[in-house]
Parts: sequence; structure tokens; C-alpha cells
Amino acid sequence: MDVIPEDLKRIRIGKPDGQRMIAKGEEEEEPLSPMARVFHEPGCNIYIITKIGLKTQILDIQAFKANLGLTLAKHPRFSSLQVASKERGGEIIWVQTEVDMDNHLIVPHIDYPDEKFVEDYICNLSKSTIDKSKPMWDFHILNVKTSDAEAIGVLRVHHSLGDGASLMSLFLACTRKTSDPEALPSSTTVTKKSNLSKAWGFGFVVMTMMMVWNTIVGLMMFVLTALFFKDTKTPLKGSPGVENNPRRIIHRTVSLDDVKFVKRAMNITVNDVVLGVTQAGITKYLNRRYGDGKQNQGATVKKNNLPENIRLRAIFYMNLRPSAGIYDLVNMMEKGTKARWGNEIGYVLLPLTIAFREDPLEYVREASAIMSQKKTSLEVIYSRWIVDLVLKCFGVKAAGKLSHKVFYNTTLWFSNVPGPQEEVAFFGHPVSYIAPTCFGQPNALMIHVVSYVDKLTFILSADEETIPDPHQLGDDLEDSLKLIMAAVHSKTNPQSVDTRG
Repeated sequence: MDVIPEDLKRIRIGKPDGQRMIAKGEEEEEPLSPMARVFHEPGCNIYIITKIGLKTQILDIQAFKANLGLTLAKHPRFSSLQVASKERGGEIIWVQTEVDMDNHLIVPHIDYPDEKFVEDYICNLSKSTIDKSKPMWDFHILNVKTSDAEAIGVLRVHHSLGDGASLMSLFLACTRKTSDPEALPSSTTVTKKSNLSKAWGFGFVVMTMMMVWNTIVGLMMFVLTALFFKDTKTPLKGSPGVENNPRRIIHRTVSLDDVKFVKRAMNITVNDVVLGVTQAGITKYLNRRYGDGKQNQGATVKKNNLPENIRLRAIFYMNLRPSAGIYDLVNMMEKGTKARWGNEIGYVLLPLTIAFREDPLEYVREASAIMSQKKTSLEVIYSRWIVDLVLKCFGVKAAGKLSHKVFYNTTLWFSNVPGPQEEVAFFGHPVSYIAPTCFGQPNALMIHVVSYVDKLTFILSADEETIPDPHQLGDDLEDSLKLIMAAVHSKTNPQSVDTRG
């Protein structure tokens, strides 16, 4: 029998906080998925928190609450408790309940309406958890004007309710196009093709051998990391217990057209460019941090202050199935039908190159090479299979400890989710940006990247004890894209001068 976390065993079927349970025969007797159970374990108790920048303030709170109750709160996971079933020997199941929106929609009193208040408020949210006696989500309305929005909505969801791709599709199912208020946004289609699908004949044999080799190497690194193989202790590496620390969450928005310009010029993918910018930005940040103690010796950020052979890896999350269709989710909320849901995600260990490069394009080339290697691999499938196998054979606590060890022995989490390609409105309020991230993971840093219309947003979730200046890291990411853009311009047109700054 799987071991059930003690804090979940205390949940009883009853009348929690004024909510009324539905009739016994109508309970949804579906158990939590393996990954959902792992997300409740110590060291892996993860929450997804999303900032939604709006172009207008939310003045009619009651109308907004009603819309939220008719959409998000109709989703089976957002209207269910996680209950330890005595009939199933303590197994955690989903049990539907009537949602009291007063327990989920929060509109705080705001004394100092400025950008710092928003940042501090979200940081304080990362210090708390959601009561398990109600569905594990809440929505906060902050009518505060910031540099890029007139108001902020904050959606906090326990990761057991779903993964990033599913939650993005669910959010979009609650929106409509600003150009056509009756129309749902277009679904973003992500075509997943491995390098193997491009090969023919002898090339197919070679690519198959490469896939087998890359998979074996990836799984060996996964096992070694779970046992003892740690990243270098850098200023980005968190200390034991970092998962319990509050998070400073910031974002930086850049031009998606700039990223696509680099993509076309170098004949690579948008993901390659994003990862290259991330490598360059982290390198610049660490070079500064290592140089801080050398200022009296004349060291500057323009000199190489980095130690050699830094091992720095990211947990790179990947969706294992196509995102749930927006129309399926609308039907789910309106009619109670089921769309594919859950935490259908896996991850690979992504080594990042942290070294001083004279040519900024080297960061992008190196990123493209490592991404190509991961595409020619089944590492993501088999690493997920190992976690599921450990859970099945040894229980959820063992699977949680395995995941925690792998997470902690690396340096950061990295993830990206495509957003809508056209501007959308959330219950009549045009959206300026979408910025999801996580807290509760045993890493001091997470970098999440989301596209929206013609913009690309980097979201940083940083432990302030480890990273006291996350805004500087955000600036370094922006500056790195500018340097890469300038390098591309100089390669394609040596006579041109980049005036973007």
C-alpha cells in the first residue's frame, strides 16, 4: 500500500468551511495521478502562481466573481476536494463539492498602490499554502497601476490540479478575442518532431543509434544525479530547505520579433534562441557576482571572473501530450465532460554552458546543439517512467524523495509554454501579459518563458536569500538578447549599426 502524507490523511468528507458536499452517489471516485501525489510530498509541494496583467481595472467585483464561478470553478479539478478514502485504504481521491466563491476570490485592501506592493504581495503569497478543506486554488484582484498594466490578477493553484500546458489552455478557455468578443482564442498548435523523423535510409540507422546512445547517457546522468552527482556550488545554487523560503517573482518582456529574427538568421528554433539568451544572461549575472569580491583588484563585469568547469544544469519540463483543446475545456466547464487533464509532464537534465564568450552567438549555437541532442533522445519518457516505477514499487514517499534529490542536485528549473497568438480579454478586460511560475521547488531559481501575441516574457521565481537581486538577472537577460541581436546584425550586414540600445 502506498504511504499517504499525514497532512492529507486528516482531510475528512464533511462540510468544510461552509461548503456543501454533493450526494454520495455523485462523488468522482478518481484517484490522484502519480505526479499529483508526488507534488504533495515534502520538498516537492509545488504551487503554480500566475500574474495576469490587465489593461483595465476590475471595478465590478461581483460580475467578475460570477464569471469566475461560471467558468474556472466549473472545472472538475477546481471544484473538487482531495480526500483520503477509507474505502480505498487511505488513497487520495477527487471528491466534488459546491464551490463557495467567497473562499476563493480575494480582493485585499491596498494602502500603497504601486509596483512594489504587487511584488511584495505575491512574495507573501509564496509564504503560505492553500487550505486543503477547499479546492486548492484562489484568485487575487490587485487594482494597482504598474508600468505595464492597469490591474493585476493573481491565480494561485496547487500543482496537483494540473500542469502548465493544461492550465494555460484552461485560462484561454476563460478568455475571448478582443477583436471578436464572442470568439475563443485560437489554439496554439505545437508540432513535436524528433530528429529521427527527418532521417531516411542509412541516416535513419545512424539517427536511431544516436537516439539509443543519447537516451542511455541521459538516463545514466538521471540516476547519478539522484544518487550523488551535484551541480557546482555557485551564487545561484540554493541551500538545503530552499523550497520553504519565500520567492521574489519578477518578469521581463522582450520582442518576439527580435527572437524570431535571430531564429531565421541562424536557422534554428525559437526555443534554441530563448535557451541561448538564458545561458548568456546567467553567465553575465554570475560573472558579476564572482567579480564582486574582486573589485579592489580591478575586476569588472567585462572581464572573465568565472571559475572554470562550472557544472550548472536545469530541470527542463516538457509536455508529454498535446495540450488540451480549448473547446474541450469549454465543454468541460459547461457540461461536465472530460478533456485530457492532469500532470502529463516529464523532464530532462539540461546542461547549461556557463563560460565567458567573446562572440554572443556562441551561447545560441551551444544551446541549439544541446537541444538537438535532447530531441534525439527518449530521456523525458524514461525519466518519467522511473519516477512512476519507484512510486508503484516503493510508494509515494520514495518517489517524492527521488524527485527532491534530482531537483536539489541541479541548479534551476526551466520551462516554456506558448500563449495565444492574438490579444485576448479576460472577462472583458484586455490582457497585457501572462506570467506563470512556481514556488515550493528545492531550487533557488526558476525561469519560465511565455509568448503572447508579439511579446516574449521571461518570468523569474527567485529565493532572495540566494539571489538578492533578481531584477539584475532580469536586466542581464534583456541585455543578452540585445547583444545577440547586435551580433546577428553585424554578421548579416557588417556596415549596419544597431541603434536599439
